[in-house]
Amino acid sequence: MSKDELKKKLTPIQFKVTQEDGTEPPFKNPLWDFFEEGLYVDVVSGEPLFTSKDKFESNCGWPSFSKPIKEEAVIEKKDRSLFMVRTEVRSKEGDSHLGHVFTDGPKPTGLRYCINSASLKFIPKADLETEGYGDYKSLFE
Repeated sequence: MSKDELKKKLTPIQFKVTQEDGTEPPFKNPLWDFFEEGLYVDVVSGEPLFTSKDKFESNCGWPSFSKPIKEEAVIEKKDRSLFMVRTEVRSKEGDSHLGHVFTDGPKPTGLRYCINSASLKFIPKADLETEGYGDYKSLFE
C-alpha cells in the first residue's frame, strides 16, 4: 500500500507508530493490560506476530511478549535514536515499526518484546477461523 492508502486505512496513531517509527504513550493504549487468549497480528499487513501465550505483565505500559510466534516473523535493527542504543523490532512482511526488544524479560528467553498497541490487531481465539487464521488454532489447544 502507498503512504496515502495507509493514511486512509490506519488511525493517526497507528500511522505514526508503524510508518514514522513513533511510540504511543505508556499505560494509555488498549493492549498494555489486556490478556484475553488470541493472536496479535501486524495492523498493516495482517501477518501473525505474537500470541497471548507469550504475553506477560511487565509494568512498562505497553504490551510485552517473551517471543514472537516465529523468529522470522520480526526483524531486529539497531536503533541509535534518543541518545542510546536499542534494538528496534519491525514486522517482516509489512515493515511496520512495532517497538523494541530488551534483555530483561522472563525465562526461558529472557527477552521482553515491548510492542506498541497501535501496531497490533488482536484476533480472539474464538475468531481465528472466521478471520482467516485457522492454522493458528492449534497454538491454543
